[in-house]
Amino acid sequence: MNNYRRIKAAKGEEKCDLVIKNAKVVDVFTHSIIEGDVAVADGVIVGIGEYEGEKVIDANNSYVMPSFVESHVHVESSMLTVGEYAKLCAVKGVTEVIADPHEIANVSGEEGLKFMLEGAKGLPVNIHFMLPSCVPATPFDSSGCVIDSNLLHELMEKYDFYGLGEMMNYPGLLGCVSDVVDKLNTDKIIDGHAPLLTGKALNAYAAAGIATDHECSNKDEALEKIALGMYVLMREGTQSRNVTELAGAVNPHTLRRFLFCTDDRYLGDVIEHGSISNCIKVAVAAGVDPIDAIVMASLNPTECYHLGKRGAIAPSYKADIVISEDICAERITHVLKDGVLIAQNGKPLFDTTNAPDSAVRDSVHINPVSAKDFEISFEKGMDAIKVLPHSLLTEGCKVESREGLNLCAVIERHKMTGNIGKCFLQDFGLCGGAIAQSIGHDSHNITVVGSDTASMAQAVNALGKIGGMSVVKDGKLAAFMPLPIAGIMSDKSAEETLRLHEKITTAVKDISTNKDIDPFMMLSFLSLLVIPSVKISDKGLFDVNKFEFLK
Repeated sequence: MNNYRRIKAAKGEEKCDLVIKNAKVVDVFTHSIIEGDVAVADGVIVGIGEYEGEKVIDANNSYVMPSFVESHVHVESSMLTVGEYAKLCAVKGVTEVIADPHEIANVSGEEGLKFMLEGAKGLPVNIHFMLPSCVPATPFDSSGCVIDSNLLHELMEKYDFYGLGEMMNYPGLLGCVSDVVDKLNTDKIIDGHAPLLTGKALNAYAAAGIATDHECSNKDEALEKIALGMYVLMREGTQSRNVTELAGAVNPHTLRRFLFCTDDRYLGDVIEHGSISNCIKVAVAAGVDPIDAIVMASLNPTECYHLGKRGAIAPSYKADIVISEDICAERITHVLKDGVLIAQNGKPLFDTTNAPDSAVRDSVHINPVSAKDFEISFEKGMDAIKVLPHSLLTEGCKVESREGLNLCAVIERHKMTGNIGKCFLQDFGLCGGAIAQSIGHDSHNITVVGSDTASMAQAVNALGKIGGMSVVKDGKLAAFMPLPIAGIMSDKSAEETLRLHEKITTAVKDISTNKDIDPFMMLSFLSLLVIPSVKISDKGLFDVNKFEFLK
């Protein structure tokens, strides 16, 4: 750190490395807009006023604001490698990412974690990986790997993990299961996952050192968690969208405890709408003040995750900067990281190289299936799953008629056990075909939904050993998207992956009647046994609230 040079540059006695001219500076500390130049030296902001620089960017009266932090995301859900995901982040104003790689860890264990860590090296976007705390998510899951408390602490010492990933096994924590509680023995930040937890149970969860939660679905839930000192991450993913509902909880007293995250978001949504910039847009539309929304996107997560002097346009803060023609960051023109331009006019200005991926390929291990494998005898009053609009929550229901129901199955794909859990779905809305994928949070077994058993078998068999996503319509394979990395990620560029994904999403529209769900995103969460209230695994229907299988 050359403080002599910074001091002289700040005083105007030396030329700065970079000056952003004609700026409307968003001041996150005084909730105001300051007009002037932004001066940068040695990658750090040194002043706001009138300055001269070796390089000049004319903001042309645009807004200059701190760049954004993605507070919780599973990069794997974008279906991209880390480097390709970083490019999408950069052009949308995100320069810091808190990522939990528990998707690939459930499939490939330590090899998967190494693949993600290697992929983040040398990127101008900082990817801070949390060590997954729940692999698998529950003791009832059939995952490819298991990370118990002993292995977890070995991995924490062996690799550069930033903290402990979301503690989803809150029943195990509340029950004082030793392996679960022992995982919390760390001096690093611990992320949470506690949907609808309240009262003394929530007190116990917070008392265990959990710092955050991204599963709030209503205002009262958010306020109760904030009152206990937790940070609430307002999520706006592809299927689960909570920002509008939670915006009413933002006030001058609670503002500094809210962050934004996307959790699980397809690459097409990131490309078209952004990630954290989209959260800002949605929050403002729901009544949040624009500058408050920027505070939630930058300063708050920086402080929550102890990221240092970032998150503000002020002297001594890192020059992580977004220039946008509008205050909601929908029209971003420049993105800088440590004073270096890394994206301009929607294009990344850096290249990436993929980490070796041979150890995480060919991860689907099942025998071919037949239509008979998916047959279920319908009984009036039997248990089923009801899907809900724009939510990852589901409800248990008793079905009185076969009409309008879809068949659903989860097939274990790691150890060739032959396990197949089956059920009926209400309100999923598939007609004349089936969809299948090797993405199934968090153990990533194969999940398939269809209108008939023959289509389901065809959709599953199309996945082969590499995995991916498939659509069958009228007895024919309408679309297939390979995901050779752990069965959950593409090895292609973002552009090529998007092209393949658009084919899949176009094909599924021909057989989907429910416009309030994303069929593949909903499909991927039907097997997540920690989101209420009823889910399906390779072993059958599971009651999340009771934490046991339905009889």
